[in-house]
Amino acid sequence: MRLTSMPCTRLANSLLSLLTIMSYPRLTTEQMLRKDQKTISRQDTKVAISAIYMDLEAFLQRSGLIADLHAFCQSHNCDVLVTMTIFFNTHNEPVRQLAIFCPHAALRMTICGVLEHSHSPSLKLTPAPSTHPHLQAYLQGNTQVSRKKLLPLLQEALSAYFDSMKIPSGQRETEGVCREQADKELDRAGNSLVPGLSQDEEEPPLPPTPMNSLVDECPLDQGLPKLSAEVIFEKCSQISQSQSTAASLSKK
Repeated sequence: MRLTSMPCTRLANSLLSLLTIMSYPRLTTEQMLRKDQKTISRQDTKVAISAIYMDLEAFLQRSGLIADLHAFCQSHNCDVLVTMTIFFNTHNEPVRQLAIFCPHAALRMTICGVLEHSHSPSLKLTPAPSTHPHLQAYLQGNTQVSRKKLLPLLQEALSAYFDSMKIPSGQRETEGVCREQADKELDRAGNSLVPGLSQDEEEPPLPPTPMNSLVDECPLDQGLPKLSAEVIFEKCSQISQSQSTAASLSKK
């Protein structure tokens, strides 16, 4: 039996819609942001990235959203909050959107600039209307760029931000020490990021190898790897794209 792209995308759409209907209306904004969140940092600057399975427009229309975003950043010591929304439209096509919330204008502009001008990968961002100066929203044209691929771009944006900061004249003698410390902190952030990526939505962890001894506890008792909505979204999008390409070639 052949699996066509339409049933696959409909299945993913149904699962994502079910996740939204059953979970999100009963959650506060903070709970929604914490439900599927990762963080990166450099020096004293921390960026939180949350995946939300709903239309960004609906999310931005939540009552008291800006106040909630401010409270979330303060309670979690975040300087930047990046929200990635994922859903299927009425034509069963995958849709990704981005929202960058940051009260610090220079930092927000640097991050937006890096994401807008990125070519490897290209996000193909289209600015969307925003009602608040601290928030910039985008429609992401390249739906193949997931959060896993976005994290290195955000690290690059943090590096660009700190490189652009000017050092006061009275601190020039400490420039080498500060740069060395910043590099060490960046390395630590990168090392902490690698394990996180292996647990990301695109690459769920494989079950551990069973032990030879029947006396010892079997690692499989911990259960099979979790199957998230993002996994279904990514796999169905890939199947849909590959089958569309094959159909186009067969017509030629």
